[in-house]
Amino acid sequence: MFENIENFSFPTRIVFGRGAVRQLPICLDEIGVRRPMVVTDPGLRAAPPFKSVEAALQARGVQYEVFYGVHPNPVEEDVVQASAIYRSAGCDGVIGVGGGSAIDVAKATVIMARHEGSLADFEAQAGGMARLTGPYDPIIAIPTTAGTGSEVGRSSVITSHKLKRKIIIFSPWLMPKRAVLDPELTVSLPPFLTAATGMDAFTHCLESLTCPVYHPLCDAIAIHGLELVVRYLERATRDGGDIEARGNMLVAASMGAIAFQKDLGATHSLAHPLSTEFGLHHGLANALCLPAVMKFNVDVAAPHYARLAQMYGSSRSDKTDGHQAAEAVEKVEGMIDRLGIKRGLRNHGVPKESLKGLAESAFADSCHKTNVRPCTQEDLLKLYEESW
Repeated sequence: MFENIENFSFPTRIVFGRGAVRQLPICLDEIGVRRPMVVTDPGLRAAPPFKSVEAALQARGVQYEVFYGVHPNPVEEDVVQASAIYRSAGCDGVIGVGGGSAIDVAKATVIMARHEGSLADFEAQAGGMARLTGPYDPIIAIPTTAGTGSEVGRSSVITSHKLKRKIIIFSPWLMPKRAVLDPELTVSLPPFLTAATGMDAFTHCLESLTCPVYHPLCDAIAIHGLELVVRYLERATRDGGDIEARGNMLVAASMGAIAFQKDLGATHSLAHPLSTEFGLHHGLANALCLPAVMKFNVDVAAPHYARLAQMYGSSRSDKTDGHQAAEAVEKVEGMIDRLGIKRGLRNHGVPKESLKGLAESAFADSCHKTNVRPCTQEDLLKLYEESW
């Protein structure tokens, strides 16, 4: 399965297939990078996927720098340190290797290598996109998880010291020139992280599909992304060596990120503060909050949720969209349980007394503004309470 290396663009050029990482030096040549900096996290630095990246570079005699200080939920200091090394070493491009955190830091590094000041100056909500005057040095993304889809996205999510919350830096200049999707680099991902990152991809696709913005192209991509996750996530979690499942989950993650150029929904607004304040993995936070949000949206999003229920095998027969939508919520809850994710924020170190403050932070997050059903800060608090 996936023995042939395929190339396709949307618009990032994607190199996909078993052993695709060996084409990394070709990718560097194509985009004119001579001295890249590789950005990753401490855990991955000594793991087989990173060694495969280094082997590909060393086989062609590529000179490169390495920054491996990325935190699980990346902070501004990661970018400050990486950009300092980048400048001092005279790098001319960056390779992000890992999950969304490493790739997001890689993206922010090429920005801060050219700019002084704080990352908060470039926050999308504060008009930062207009201040990003590229072009910036090229970015190559090599995901080792199938979740965020950052490898084909135009954004970077980093916790700002100044604002004490996650900020989104958004610009077409941040779109990687190449994304290398090699399913062999994901086989060592533990079951819990496979499940959590997969639920991130699922949430991207579902919230994009229900987002009330007209974009039929993204809708079609989101629908197939959901089909792939429903079909392959549990398989990938049960058997890490299932290359068919691993490869299809990589594709689903990229499809989710392409789809959410429409925007997202309330689940992401709830998830972001949980990562910032309690260190919850972003995909886990999505999984814990998604069922409550689906129940909140169920009447408005019924046609979309009915389609989702059919992906799980529900027959239309005499069922209304409403009945199938309710069934979809149950199917998603069942999938989360089968993936081994213990539901309930209380089971993941989130105290009940923190929920009011979390709701304030969630309301300040922009994602809920495109939720299929408008929600207030009080609604977000109730959603936290139902998820607790």
